[in-house]
Amino acid sequence: MKTIVLASNNKGKIKEFRQLFKNDYEIITMSEAGFLDDVEETGETFYENALLKAKTVSEALGVAVISDDSGLMVEALDGAPGVFSARYAGSHGNDADNKKLLLKNLQGVTDRRAKFHSTVLFYDIDGTIIVGNGETHGEIMLEEVGTNGFGYDALFFSYDLQKSFGVATSEEKNSVSHRNRAIRDLLGKL
Repeated sequence: MKTIVLASNNKGKIKEFRQLFKNDYEIITMSEAGFLDDVEETGETFYENALLKAKTVSEALGVAVISDDSGLMVEALDGAPGVFSARYAGSHGNDADNKKLLLKNLQGVTDRRAKFHSTVLFYDIDGTIIVGNGETHGEIMLEEVGTNGFGYDALFFSYDLQKSFGVATSEEKNSVSHRNRAIRDLLGKL
């Protein structure tokens, strides 16, 4: 089985990638491969951030790398939090504050349609870039339901599953997730 480096230290993403790639590749994290820095996400699009992470880690380690940039896009908020999903409330990765701010910004809003988007990018040492994209649609609930998943999962009602990602098993979520769809899109091109 081939090994590929994932440009992430996000425990939730790492778990999902390992589950989704288990039949095709062994996923090791960038820190396991020896890249211990953080890559600042300065891009304005999911693609730009995914490319920035993959290229930086690939050039530092001299190996092929896969990366992902994904986020929640809420219709009534003109696509926010979007590329700022992990740092919506200011500090990176503060899920509780991000969810609190999202609910505050949606107070009184009846159109709560939302989608998760994922851009998964493969960057090879020769500069070859292959991209997969995926989305899953739903809406933002009035309060959290469940404790499974990470990020905004407990606030997201999945149209595919007809329940919150917060109560879905990891297998259920992965079967319809934006990341799964992006990875399937990518694997079809690799």
